[in-house]
Amino acid sequence: MIRRTFIALTAAASLMSTAAFAADMDIVDTAVGAGTFTTLVAAVGAAGLVDTLKSEGPFTVFAPTDEAFAALPAGTVDDLLKPENKDALAALLTYHVVAGKVMSTDLTEGMTAPTVNGKDITITLDGGAKVNGANVVTADIEATNGVIHVIDTVLMPPM
Repeated sequence: MIRRTFIALTAAASLMSTAAFAADMDIVDTAVGAGTFTTLVAAVGAAGLVDTLKSEGPFTVFAPTDEAFAALPAGTVDDLLKPENKDALAALLTYHVVAGKVMSTDLTEGMTAPTVNGKDITITLDGGAKVNGANVVTADIEATNGVIHVIDTVLMPPM
C-alpha cells in the first residue's frame, strides 16, 4: 500500500513538473520537449506551420503521439511528408487545431468545435474524453500560447 502511494505521488509530481515546464514554452517547444511527438513536430515543420503554432494564439492542439502516427497504414506518413503533399499535410494537421484555449473542463458531451481546417470535430465524454473517437490520454498541458491535449489516434478530416 505504501509503495503504491509513493509510486502514485512520484508520478503525479512528475506530471505536475512537466505541466509547469510546458507553461513556460509555446506549443511547438512543449511538443519538442515532451519527446513523444517527433512525428508531429516533423510534420508541422514539413507543412510550414511552425511559425503559426509559435505565434500568440491561443490555440488548442489535439496532439497525436508518435504511436498514433505509427498506427496509420504503412507509408502514409512518408507520403504526407513529401513536398508535393504539403497542402494535404497542412489540412490534416490543422484539423487537430482549434482557435482559442479549450481546457478539459470546458468540454461537454456532444459539443462540436470548428478546427482551423474549417471542419468540425465532435467531443464525447462517455468512457473518458474523446475527439472524433480518439481518446484524450493526457489533457490540459498548458503552453504560453494555448493548450495541448494528447490523443491516441490521428484525426482524419472529412472529405
